[in-house]
Amino acid sequence: MVTDGGSAITLHQFRCFLTTLEHGSFTAAAAALGYAQPSVSEQVRQLERHLDAVLFRRVGRGLVPTEAAWALRPHAVAALRAAGEAVRAVSSVRGMLTGTVRFGIFKIAHYYLGVDLIADMLQRHPRVRIELVGQNSAELLEQLRRGRLEAALAALPLDADDLAVTVEMRDELVYVSADPERVREPVTARTLTSHPLVLPDVSWRAEDTTRRMLAELARAHGRVLRPRVEVEYFEAALEVAARGLADTVCWRGALLRLGERLPPGLHWAPLDPPLHERFGIVHRPVAELSPATRTVVELAAARVRRLNAALGAPDSGRKSV
Repeated sequence: MVTDGGSAITLHQFRCFLTTLEHGSFTAAAAALGYAQPSVSEQVRQLERHLDAVLFRRVGRGLVPTEAAWALRPHAVAALRAAGEAVRAVSSVRGMLTGTVRFGIFKIAHYYLGVDLIADMLQRHPRVRIELVGQNSAELLEQLRRGRLEAALAALPLDADDLAVTVEMRDELVYVSADPERVREPVTARTLTSHPLVLPDVSWRAEDTTRRMLAELARAHGRVLRPRVEVEYFEAALEVAARGLADTVCWRGALLRLGERLPPGLHWAPLDPPLHERFGIVHRPVAELSPATRTVVELAAARVRRLNAALGAPDSGRKSV
């Protein structure tokens, strides 16, 4: 509430004003807010009296905003946003976040975030239930569009204007083999398509962004990508590669995060030309997120920033375990 010696501008007046500005009439604004039309128009009139300015002029059955209305708009938006942030900050400090939050995450991304994100959230807000769901980025984006998820870590770019990206990371695709001779140099499309290959995400091979990138690389050099073996999980692909049955490809960040859990005897090298993919924390507009989901997004974004910085370190081009 903004006051000047007794009179006051309220957040409710700002809300009625902005909704009227958006919908072009008191009747439509009242329907959107769930109030009676006279209540909305009275709130706007009180705001005009306090400001000593006309905000709308009647034209036919509608309303036309004045210059004063357009000047007021960003300040009204900022006031409502600040009030919402204040409420969320106090609730967070008091540990009042409750309920269940479902965060989308594709399979390999469990190694990027996974347990660390769960630990971050439960440490700060033990009353919240958290579910990490999903298999592939294509599935996650579909669930976001249908409203089944509020936020997810997914492959970019997006083809949906109604979704936002909070933070991005970039990872490099590398060729993985039990044969060190095959990874002494960056791996070309010829090598990629000349040796038996095992690829994960068999259920999503038509939509999987990694598969598309590999297929396009082969196609650009007159080759065809034909995996000898296809499995569901990338851990299985690494096991097959470790036994020397076929080579595979994987994101460098996931290999680094696996650490000692990586099957022994594997070597890897970048592709030639290099292949990178961008991932991001994708979500519905911030104003539509629940407090619990907003907190998970913030924690996940912090984790992604740290991982992104680690992956930005120079790579020797060949690693072995």
